[in-house]
Amino acid sequence: MTHALGAGLGFKPEFAEDALAARDPGLWFEVHPENYLVAGGPRLALLEALRATHPLSLHGVSMSLGGAAPPDPDHLRRFVALADRLQPALVSEHLAWSRLVGAYAPDLLPVPRTTEALRHVATNLSRMQDALQRRVAIENPTHYLTLAHEWGEVDFLHELVRRSGCGLLVDVNNVFVSASNLGIDAEAWIDAIDGDAVMEVHVAGHRADADASTGLLIDSHDAAVAAPVWALLERLTRRIGPRPTLVERDGNVPPFADLIVERSHAQSVLGAAARSLAEVPA
Repeated sequence: MTHALGAGLGFKPEFAEDALAARDPGLWFEVHPENYLVAGGPRLALLEALRATHPLSLHGVSMSLGGAAPPDPDHLRRFVALADRLQPALVSEHLAWSRLVGAYAPDLLPVPRTTEALRHVATNLSRMQDALQRRVAIENPTHYLTLAHEWGEVDFLHELVRRSGCGLLVDVNNVFVSASNLGIDAEAWIDAIDGDAVMEVHVAGHRADADASTGLLIDSHDAAVAAPVWALLERLTRRIGPRPTLVERDGNVPPFADLIVERSHAQSVLGAAARSLAEVPA
């Protein structure tokens, strides 16, 4: 199946019929593999039907690459089996940890950007890539507090690419939310990231913390993409060119038709970037 990846959507079984029928150029769907690590049954049958008409992306949330321990062998084995079965166009994971001495936390916990942590992440990521026999894109996290970092975030990500050969998944909403929470410059972050390393991009909605006294923004994925996040996406794609770009929505999910409208906005941003770069003299 030949299909250029444009803007995609996170797949939800409740709109499976609409997703299977959609024929928007460049459309693809992301799934969290943890929901499909089974040997068979209706879940996998649905994904295989979707894969017949649209490219898929596997976006992992529990490999715990930021932990000191290597990836759980059973989890990695089942992840590889799913990837072999579905042959996804993209595979990605988070710069986070979730396991410690046998205990698992269902969350994406923050990684202090130390040289020791960099070594652990690069080693674990190399194990994952070796098992999959493919390059994996690593997503920049959302930040809510300042940790005792030894590396700047962009430099840490670039060094991780150099050591492991991985790619990057730039979550533009995470950049915006982190910049607001920590007082950093989102545009400078976007301008500094190495475009050659970027395999994929995410945009999503956010909200203010329910406790207004914190002044925090929450990476909630339960609202439409905000205007300043669209502006950062435009800034990034004008510089590096279009990349497969996912519109994430995990809460307050609207009808599929509304998601397609938002996805079309992302597609228009990618198209504008492609046209702009084509007009630049060689």
